[in-house]
Amino acid sequence: MAAACPCRPIAPDTAAARLLGALWFVSVTTGPWGAAAGGGEETLKCEDLKVGQYICKDPKINDATQEPVNCTNYTAYVQCFPAPNITCKDFGGNETHFTGNEVGFLKPVSCRNVNGYSYKVAVALSLFLGWLGADRFYLGYPALGLLKFCTVGFCGIGSLIDFILISMQIVGPSDGSSYIIDYYGTRLTRLSITNETFRKTQLYP
Repeated sequence: MAAACPCRPIAPDTAAARLLGALWFVSVTTGPWGAAAGGGEETLKCEDLKVGQYICKDPKINDATQEPVNCTNYTAYVQCFPAPNITCKDFGGNETHFTGNEVGFLKPVSCRNVNGYSYKVAVALSLFLGWLGADRFYLGYPALGLLKFCTVGFCGIGSLIDFILISMQIVGPSDGSSYIIDYYGTRLTRLSITNETFRKTQLYP
């Protein structure tokens, strides 16, 4: 004959208290406090610092191209300095306590591929000599330039259209390069949707 169990049922309040205690213990041992007790959190990389915790130098501009001097594959890099009393891992992976004078990381900035075609020259040629096709010859479209020359700029209509297209930077050099425009001047920026920009729109609706 089986013996009767002497156990009594656990009160609901007691069970809830035990469950909360277990959850608290797990959160302490696996959360930031537990990480601190086990040796501290991992040091942040300098490139992950928030805005205001570092300052970056302006890029050095090439006078001839009006683009950063170290522009390669549409990307240039500028030196960034973490604020004083910031500790982070620099671009070499070394944990450093910064005083505000040391380079912490290199920040990428976008740049353009230029090949000697000036935006100001192209607009001037289109405005004053567009009816002779000088703008198309300058940008590397000899066939269209000759056609405009023979038709006097398509009776002026083609010259007007080309002037608008060149002024809006819709028509550019034939080799696919960009116009030389003052780096800190007015530029046309084309916005496009990529996987990265789409992801950011989902993160910040």
